[in-house]
Amino acid sequence: MACSCGKKGCGSCDSGFCAPMAALWQVYDGIASKASADIVSVAWEREEGKVFRYDLPVPKRLDPEAAKFVSHVVERIAKFALWAAGGWKLYLSGPDAVVKPIAKAYTKKGARAFDYDFFSSIYGHPVEVEIVPQRKMPEFSEKLRQVKTVADGCRIGFDLGASDFKISALRNGKVVFSKEFPWDPRNNADPEYHYSKLTAGLKEAAASLPRVDAIGGSTAGVLVGQKMGLASLFRAVKEKNPAKFPEAQNMFYRIEKDWGVPFAVYNDGDVTALAGMISMGKNGILGVAMGSSEAVGYVDPKRRMTGRICELAFAPVDFNPCAPKDEWSGDYGVGAMAFSQQAVNWLAEKYGFKFPKAMKLPERLKVVQAAMEKGDAKALKVYLEIGRFLAHAMPWYNEFFDYHLRAGRRDHPRDREADPRRRLSGVGGEDRPLHAGREGAPARPVRGRRADPGHPREEVTRWRSWRRRFPT
Repeated sequence: MACSCGKKGCGSCDSGFCAPMAALWQVYDGIASKASADIVSVAWEREEGKVFRYDLPVPKRLDPEAAKFVSHVVERIAKFALWAAGGWKLYLSGPDAVVKPIAKAYTKKGARAFDYDFFSSIYGHPVEVEIVPQRKMPEFSEKLRQVKTVADGCRIGFDLGASDFKISALRNGKVVFSKEFPWDPRNNADPEYHYSKLTAGLKEAAASLPRVDAIGGSTAGVLVGQKMGLASLFRAVKEKNPAKFPEAQNMFYRIEKDWGVPFAVYNDGDVTALAGMISMGKNGILGVAMGSSEAVGYVDPKRRMTGRICELAFAPVDFNPCAPKDEWSGDYGVGAMAFSQQAVNWLAEKYGFKFPKAMKLPERLKVVQAAMEKGDAKALKVYLEIGRFLAHAMPWYNEFFDYHLRAGRRDHPRDREADPRRRLSGVGGEDRPLHAGREGAPARPVRGRRADPGHPREEVTRWRSWRRRFPT
């Protein structure tokens, strides 16, 4: 009998939602013993030889229909790993029936053409795919940066937004300067505008200090080290003045050279995770901010930044091919369609809310929130469904990150303009610890216990039991 995802015998979808962990257990359930298991490996190589790798046990014998389902699961893993860590070269190892369709997808005209173009642009050369024997798969490798939460000496911090940027100066932990500077980076095609504006702000902050010991900042967009990949701040440069886009990408290196002091910049998702680590006093934080989109950052259990891009707005959390599609990437079931204003919108319409066509997403969100305050049953369904998505995503995210979940909201630039105090928001919710083995560790083949695979509590119970039996 076909499941709601259209796959005969899947059994891992519930009311049109296909939970990732349930799909994994569907694969595991075909493995009777270690001797009857094969390993499919996925690895993405990125800058400086960094590698993120995921190994999945699969049955050695796969009929054509089972091979198609396993290939679908592995493709979703490859996609998640790409948007979690980044990469320009994909290594695959496993049966041809499983890995060859994935290799074909990551080409200029393949099913993952958006991902191909996006990461080719970030890393400056086309995405490559290589199918290799298991013995030639690259090992998991990252170059980590230790995070020091100290405020002694004379320090400057900045936060770059779409309509203004904020700069603060601290002297031995005391704020001696704090100011918001209006700017219009998205509509300026000359990168010198961005550089001169930020430099002027830093100099104004430095005037309040006897010296500058270090500078740190946060920014929206994708960072490769301290090089900007793609960001709305430089949209006009890329579209109207592409010859100068490399200059815009290297702006932070230029500023670091100007000042000659320790300098670091992270994306806003990483800053959310860092704030969670400080406020909770715990390490291993995955910061998830939900707003106009989904923003994510990560600090590992040893208080280190990994350099992963953590753009989970484009990473799959629903394996059902019929799930709502993201209008930008064209892919289905991604984080932006589960944990953002977009999710509220399509769920609200599904459950009977009617909105004027001209009403924008932030206003639609407010309508649903107001209805929830009045006890509206339709609004309650929206809240419960997003909570359900999050419950299923927690163990799935923990397959790639070792963390305590920190959930919050991500302000839209319009919200920040209305209330400047929201500039540093994005952290909230409860501490939800969920431990896993080290990331990149090979999965252990084991036959899963049959129960209700669609219930998130059952998934976590089975998953934790599996981790205890086969510790990494």
